[in-house]
Amino acid sequence: MRTALRFAVLVVVATGMAACATSTPERRSMQDAGTDFSAYRTFAWRQASGEGAQDAPLRMLDVNIRNAVTAELTKRGYAEDASAPQFLMTYETAVKDKVKSSPVRFGVGVGSWGGNAGGSVSMGTPSVKNYQEGELVIRAIDAAKNTEVWYGTVSGEVDRSRLDAEAVAAAVAVAMQDFPARAP
Repeated sequence: MRTALRFAVLVVVATGMAACATSTPERRSMQDAGTDFSAYRTFAWRQASGEGAQDAPLRMLDVNIRNAVTAELTKRGYAEDASAPQFLMTYETAVKDKVKSSPVRFGVGVGSWGGNAGGSVSMGTPSVKNYQEGELVIRAIDAAKNTEVWYGTVSGEVDRSRLDAEAVAAAVAVAMQDFPARAP
């Protein structure tokens, strides 16, 4: 009985430690309080600025981000119309090298052999991890006034093996979580 209780406590502690180790993306957004989003129906992508920007080929990541943003806006009731947009969409990405340190590592172990039961707790030396943090900033700009009316960001640890369309769509959905939906 006592062994079962100890095991249950150790499982709860181990689960709590695992939950602390998981990093979730950080999200922020802001909307212009004076903007009536119900007046918007159409959007388009803002032309990239700079010399020759219109001629630059779209990269796979760019296509994935644009497709994901377009899908989110369509779900919210907006239609893409390059000829007469009421607001323009744009985005930026950034990657920073970061260092994460953990001053102490903590381990829990449980085991038994035959009729005996045992457990252990250990402490380790500090650990340091280098990683890249990526940030995606999505902006909506009123086409008539040329002013930003909404922006949303998502940032978190970048896993270069997970930059496919599905992962990008999930990040865009988090960043655009607060984007206003059109009333039917």
